[in-house]
Amino acid sequence: MKQVTTLFLKLAVIFIGILVLALCIFLVPHMANFAAKMYPNIAPMKYLVFIVMYGAAVPFYFALYQAFNLLRYIDENTAFSELSVKALKNIKCCAITISGLYVLGLPLFHFIAKKVDPPIGLMGLIIIFASLIIAVFAAILQRLLQEAINIKSENDLTV
Repeated sequence: MKQVTTLFLKLAVIFIGILVLALCIFLVPHMANFAAKMYPNIAPMKYLVFIVMYGAAVPFYFALYQAFNLLRYIDENTAFSELSVKALKNIKCCAITISGLYVLGLPLFHFIAKKVDPPIGLMGLIIIFASLIIAVFAAILQRLLQEAINIKSENDLTV
């Protein structure tokens, strides 16, 4: 039963990765061209969109890779190890990086939202807060897992 659950989660991670890749390939260039057409007097507008979006995709995929590794550790019954703590730490750092990139890109979303529709500006805020929630959740899991590893090692020494 455990392997079925982790298999489902691995498939979900792969599906999310493919979905974001499709968005990066098909949606981001259109968004960049749209932003460049709206603000022709701001020359690097197109490249700013590329930097924020593709820049956030790199830590996103690294975090997905770490989540996949975490699921693999669960399958191998090594979930209570320093490798799992390190994977959670990496996920936390990636989420903070994504949030930071979108905070830096928030003026960009503000410019676009002024000419289009306000929900576009909300997209940046949603990504920022979702990344922060993931970072806090990963930090809490990292601390709990580290405490569980410490308790486990103390019990191993006691017996």
